[in-house]
Amino acid sequence: MKTLYSPIEPYAVHRFDLEDGHVLYVEECGDPAGIPVLFLHGGPGAGCRSHHRAFFDPQCYRAILLDQRGSGRSIPHGCIRGNTTQHLLHDLEFVRERLNIRKWLLFGGSWGAALALLYAQAYPERVSGMILRGSFLARKRDVNWFVRDGASRLYPEHWQRFIENFDPKERANPIRALCHRINGPDELERRRMAREWWLWSTRVTLGDGFAPLEDEALPGGALHQSRIELHYAARRYFIREGQILEDCPKIAHLPSIIVHGRQDWVCPPESAWLLHRALPQSELRILPNAGHIAQGEEMVDALVSALDTMPERLSL
Repeated sequence: MKTLYSPIEPYAVHRFDLEDGHVLYVEECGDPAGIPVLFLHGGPGAGCRSHHRAFFDPQCYRAILLDQRGSGRSIPHGCIRGNTTQHLLHDLEFVRERLNIRKWLLFGGSWGAALALLYAQAYPERVSGMILRGSFLARKRDVNWFVRDGASRLYPEHWQRFIENFDPKERANPIRALCHRINGPDELERRRMAREWWLWSTRVTLGDGFAPLEDEALPGGALHQSRIELHYAARRYFIREGQILEDCPKIAHLPSIIVHGRQDWVCPPESAWLLHRALPQSELRILPNAGHIAQGEEMVDALVSALDTMPERLSL
């Protein structure tokens, strides 16, 4: 069973000034002459972590890790001005050109998988292949599963706590209500609602392994991440309904590996199956005991294995 590679440090760090006052944090690690691979984090708004570098064989890959607008080490933190899917796609192409990369492999999970698919569909000639984990298709039904009717039936007691924060009218669209409050003038209310969103979303993501203390403080950065997550969710991720699946014929030729946990309650396995059917030449790996996050022996083994075997399938 494969494990993460030994921790490494970036050999280059960039801070690119963008329009609207955004500054994009980008780092490179591994072999500067290796196969370019772009790591796309989830959320939106989650940012990259140092252990994300360890998925990539440093003797094989030139790994580029990028904190999307307002996320992680990109600034302003939590900024939703000039922050749309179209802005993110433009940023990726900007970075590719600045780093003088002809083609790169895309490695993304959850929202990062959605962003990888959207980028590949917009710039198929710039993509050598894709490895996608916990695929999120950004449809109305995917959002409804998470905040209306789906995960609420798996964790009814935690859903009850979450939904009691809203009056009956707001409960018809809790994302809109959350988005309104988390951007409101009352700082205490902003932090309270960010904590309630964090509790619910982390519960669905981690399951019964998540046991926060009753008075546990909101983790650092969670308010900023929540603001960006809700900004995107409230606006249907700035794409047309069903766009990702409908545009898959544009990228059907790309070598792709889809990894998905059977116990994923954030993005149920149906998403991976539908994506695999839309990309008939893709390889689908359903992991019986894995969940949504890129952790655990089964998931790490599958992702590192996918990265280790992908070079032989790439046309660079």
